[in-house]
Order: sequence, then C-alpha cells, then structure tokens
Amino acid sequence: MTAQSPAERPRAALAAAAGRGDYTGAVYGSLLAASVVVGAGALGSFPRLELILLLLGTGVVFWAAHVFARFFGQRIAYVSPGGPEIRRICVSERPILEAAVPPALAVAASPLLGLDLEGTVWLALGVAVAGQVGWAVVAAFRAGASGRIMLAAGAVNLVLGLLIVGFKVALKQ
Repeated sequence: MTAQSPAERPRAALAAAAGRGDYTGAVYGSLLAASVVVGAGALGSFPRLELILLLLGTGVVFWAAHVFARFFGQRIAYVSPGGPEIRRICVSERPILEAAVPPALAVAASPLLGLDLEGTVWLALGVAVAGQVGWAVVAAFRAGASGRIMLAAGAVNLVLGLLIVGFKVALKQ
C-alpha cells in the first residue's frame, strides 16, 4: 500500500471518490506555455521551429522538475522508492508536459494561416490562455462544482492569462 503525505490525502480522496483526474498540471502547464511564448516573442523574431522546441523543451523540463519535487519533496518520507511509484508520479504530472503541445501545434500551423512571426506568437499565446481557462473550467466541472464556481474558475484563470498578455504588451513598448 502506498502511503500519502497529509497534504495529498484530501485531494487524492476526492479524486478517487469521484473517479476524476487532477487538472492542476494542465492549468499550470498552459500558464507556463503562455509565459514561454511571451518571453520568446518579447526577445525578438524567433523562427517557428525554435519556438516549438522552446515550448516543448520547457514543458519537459518543468514536468521533470515536478516529478522530482513530488517524489523527493513529498513522497520519499512516506513511500519506499521504486519503479512503480516513479512511473505513477511521471504519469500524474504528464498534463504539465501535454499543455505545451497545443501552443506548439499552433506555431507549427501558423504558416498555413498566413501568419507572420508576430501573428504566430499571438496565436500561440491565445491557444495557451484558452487551454488554461478551459482546463480550469473542466476541473471545476469534473469536481462537481456549481455553475458559479465554474465561472469563477474560468474568470480567475482568464485574469491570470490576461496578466501574461499584459506583460507581452508592456514588453513590446
């Protein structure tokens, strides 16, 4: 049997009882992807392939950092280290990695839409923010939240996304 830290017990119990996943990583990963797009776009003209690699590579690094932090920061005191536990943590943190894929695909598809590099950055940023808001609403819905709570989850994440957009605008001034 796998022991859990006290902080993980309520979240794990709710997810297990409801048979639902934890979307924290997807929301976080989408915000991370938006930040990467803004940072890359603010520094100048990045070729599309570099932006795609930057998005995916940053997703991999943050995913690995989260796996490491969860395993060593929370788990090692409660669970004997082993392959199955490491695999379980890797899978549970996968949404952070997956959240980088839609903005990267938007960058890859941007030439088909006739977008220049600035338009590509805005498209990828919009996709990342939409993903962040969408995952927050899905998480609230799957948790059985009321419509008001789902709206609040979406609104808070939209505000966070718009803060990233604001940074992009301010950096271009």
